[in-house]
Amino acid sequence: MPLVIVAWHLTPSTSCFIPKLAPPAPKTLPYYFVEHLLFKGTSKYPSAKEVAEAIDGVGGVLNGGTDREYTVYYIKAARPHMDLALDVLFELVRRPLMDPGEMEKERKVILEELAMVADSPAQLVDLLLDSILWPDNPLGRDVAGTEETVKGIDRDMVMGYLAKQYVPNNILISVAGNIVHEEVVAAIKSALGDWSSAKPAAWIPAVGGNGVRCAVKYKSTEQAHLSVAVPGIPLNHPDRHAIQFLSVVLGEGMSSRLFIELREKRGLVYDVHSYAAHFLDTGAFNVYTGVDPKNAVAALIVVLAELGRLREDGPTTEELTKARELSKGRLMLRMEDTRNVSGWIGGQELLMGNVRSIEEAVAEMDAVTLEDLQRVAREIIDPSKLHLAVVGPYRSDKKFAALLPA
Repeated sequence: MPLVIVAWHLTPSTSCFIPKLAPPAPKTLPYYFVEHLLFKGTSKYPSAKEVAEAIDGVGGVLNGGTDREYTVYYIKAARPHMDLALDVLFELVRRPLMDPGEMEKERKVILEELAMVADSPAQLVDLLLDSILWPDNPLGRDVAGTEETVKGIDRDMVMGYLAKQYVPNNILISVAGNIVHEEVVAAIKSALGDWSSAKPAAWIPAVGGNGVRCAVKYKSTEQAHLSVAVPGIPLNHPDRHAIQFLSVVLGEGMSSRLFIELREKRGLVYDVHSYAAHFLDTGAFNVYTGVDPKNAVAALIVVLAELGRLREDGPTTEELTKARELSKGRLMLRMEDTRNVSGWIGGQELLMGNVRSIEEAVAEMDAVTLEDLQRVAREIIDPSKLHLAVVGPYRSDKKFAALLPA
């Protein structure tokens, strides 16, 4: 079981990562359902109330989340309560009750969550885009599943998933804060030393698109929601900082190119932003905006033009400096919270197999040159690989698909 510990001057935070690493079929693997159910009671804390009170009672924070490639559970608590935090965390991942009654209640909760997402076109358009970037792959599906898959999950499926995935050789524990390394190691060995290993599901590499580059979903909305992307690069790629800088230049912040062109100059949009997504073996470079339906085509033309300009001309020296300093500042501010520290070091070890220090990450950012940005922009922003998703009051994709370069 990998263990990453960082002594820090702040309140301790512990994270437990469980890789999903699940094959694309069947589509009903219950990783999200399991995450919800773990908080409903364990052998030692047999109800959701007792689980919550154990950490609430000492002023701590307990939560979890399911990402595309892993599930994480974390607790942040004051130094005197570190043993309690570890105890609760290990109870969650080792001895959940999975009570059938609680399972049925949580099924309703997740179905309500799916309904909420269906009513949120800004979220829906990103899911639609993912489905054409990575069709028939877990990356192309909502981690929560669909109404059909959630209704089809039973307790046997949940227990089988736990037995295969929630095992010590498929878990990484990350601890950061005002702790003593030897004490943490001893506590973890004491709590988990008798935990038996098993063979988890094999990793299935991400597979690219199937030729579909434009998808439109009809929804009677006041705004049209557009999401544009090209395939990106994996988390451990040497150009990861360069593509992040390109995103800053294009659409992160009020001085970004897209914000200036679409909002300040034309007044077409309220929200426009870009981001670079990185996964274990793939990634994406994304742009999102919401716009009056009658202005959707005009807004899309500007987005495509700015992508093309970034590809052909690259950023300026001033834009590189801004992007670098913004990214360095964000990282350093994030590291003021041990929850972020434990997540950052744990995620690196899990997905990259090594942990960089803040100083190393900053040095990597400082090493990025203008030539790097120009090269990466031309490699990544390939017009023939642009994908577009639209959610709004449209029955056809014709006028949008026609704008995508061949």
